[in-house]
Amino acid sequence: MTGRIIENAEDVEEGAAHLAALCPRLRHAYGLTGPLPLRRNPDGFAELLSAIVSQQVSVASANAIWSRMEQAGFTEPQRIAAVTDDDLRAVGLSRQKARYARALAEAGIDYAALRYAPTPEVIATLTQVPGIGVWTAEIYAMFSLGRADVFAPGDLALQEAVRLLYDLPERPKERALRQMAEDWAPWRAVAARLLWAYYRVAKDREGIR
Repeated sequence: MTGRIIENAEDVEEGAAHLAALCPRLRHAYGLTGPLPLRRNPDGFAELLSAIVSQQVSVASANAIWSRMEQAGFTEPQRIAAVTDDDLRAVGLSRQKARYARALAEAGIDYAALRYAPTPEVIATLTQVPGIGVWTAEIYAMFSLGRADVFAPGDLALQEAVRLLYDLPERPKERALRQMAEDWAPWRAVAARLLWAYYRVAKDREGIR
């Protein structure tokens, strides 16, 4: 069972209304942020490869590398499998990321089947690939597959947003935040959207320490 799928802005609004009715602090955050973004991305190999490219580099650097990869045609698994590591490094990938790209190309993931797989199976399948951690898999499930009840408690911005919104003495650890997010089911992915939006508002207002 995939659970509810977020297809459009109305789905996001439904989830936000549920969360606002559930928790006064989330209602306060929603009042500050206004309508939340849909944030639906394509699914498939290229989306995960792009996530690998983006790891631990600036947005500008990631965009530049990805542009070179697109120009070279390095966005399909068959193409990645056919080129050398030197070819991949020539477009800007580090040695480690070239290895990750090749591992993803050789993983043989059935991306169409993932659309209908239970979320735990999606996470388990993706995290078997070197270079794809739980956070990347959760983000993929959230935005590429549209799963409404996925959260990413390892995300530092979510942790900081929760610290600010709930007036906590420190950022909650991943395990604690995962447990806290259970209260936001079945709209945990909308809660994440709300908290990310609130983080931006709070950062502008108060600064992030």
